[in-house]
Amino acid sequence: MSTVSVLLYDGMSAFELGIVTEVFGLPRPEFDVDWYRLAICAARPGPVRVVGGAALHADGDLDAFAAAGTVIVPGVSDITGECPPAVISALRLAFRRGARIVSICSGAFALAEAGLLDGRRAATHWQYAPVLARRFPRVEVDPDVLYLDDDPILTSAGSAAGLDLCLHLVRKDHGPTIANAVARRLVVPAHRDGGQAQFIESPVLADADDDRVTASMSWALAHLTEAITVETLARTANMSPRSYLRHFTRSTGTSPIRWLVTQRVHASLPLLEKTALPIERVATSVGFDTAVTYRHHFVRTMRVSPSAYRRSFTTAGDAGRRPLP
Repeated sequence: MSTVSVLLYDGMSAFELGIVTEVFGLPRPEFDVDWYRLAICAARPGPVRVVGGAALHADGDLDAFAAAGTVIVPGVSDITGECPPAVISALRLAFRRGARIVSICSGAFALAEAGLLDGRRAATHWQYAPVLARRFPRVEVDPDVLYLDDDPILTSAGSAAGLDLCLHLVRKDHGPTIANAVARRLVVPAHRDGGQAQFIESPVLADADDDRVTASMSWALAHLTEAITVETLARTANMSPRSYLRHFTRSTGTSPIRWLVTQRVHASLPLLEKTALPIERVATSVGFDTAVTYRHHFVRTMRVSPSAYRRSFTTAGDAGRRPLP
C-alpha cells in the first residue's frame, strides 16, 4: 500500500488534498520504513480549479489513479448528481486490482455510486448522511462516527475527520510509534476515536455571561474525583436545582450530568495514553464509581472501549512503563 493516489476534481476544496499531501506526500527520511509515494491525479492531467479561484496541477490520469495501492477520493462536486463514468470505472478497476479504497467527507458518494459500499457500513459528513442513505439504500450509513474501517474500504466523516483516517492508515501500515510521531509533527491528537456527535454534545458555552454556571463548571473540573450531583452544582452556583438546570441547558445545550460524564471521560485519556494504571484505577481516578460504569460511558462518548483506546498508544517501548503512584 506504499503507493497512494488522490483524485482532483473541479470545484474541490484544497483542504482535503492538503490533508492527504501532508500525511502521504511529504518525505519522512527520519523513519526507517518504505514511506508512501503520492500521485495527484485527475480525469485529465493538467490544471484543476479549486474553491477560491486557484488552480492545482494534476500530473496523473485515471489510469494512474486506479493503479495505486491506496486510492483516495477526497469528495465529490455534487452530492445529488452523478459522478463522471470514467471515475466510477477507475474506482471499480482499483477495487478489482485489490487496492485499498478511501473516501473523505462527500467522497463516500463516489464509492457508493461505484457499488463499493453495498452491504457495508459507511461514514460521511453528518449533514450529508441522510442524502447518502436516501440515494443508496443498500449502504448502512453511520452518521455518528469519525471514520469506518471496513477493509479494504475506509470512509471518513467531515473534512477534518479525513486527517483521523489518514493517521489510522499510517498506524495500520507502520504501527503506533510512527503514527504518533506524524501526529506530533502535525500538532494533532494521535488518536481521536469518537463520533461526530461529540462535537454537539460537548459544546462551548453559548452564554458566556452567566458567571454562575461558568464558575460551577470550573469548580466541577477541579473536583472530578468527588461525588457531584445537580444539587451540588446548584449550590456552587447559588441557585435552586431547577433554576440551575434551566440556566445550564440554555448555556451549554446539554445537561449537567451528561456534561460531567464527558469531562470525566476526557480526563481519563491521558491516564490511558501515558500510564499502565488498571482500568479500575483509571475509572476511580476521574470520579466514576466502578469500572463497569466507566466503560459504559467511555464507549458511549468515544465509540471505542478504554482498552482498545489504550492499545492505540501501546508500543514496544511502553511495555516497561510504570503506573502512577
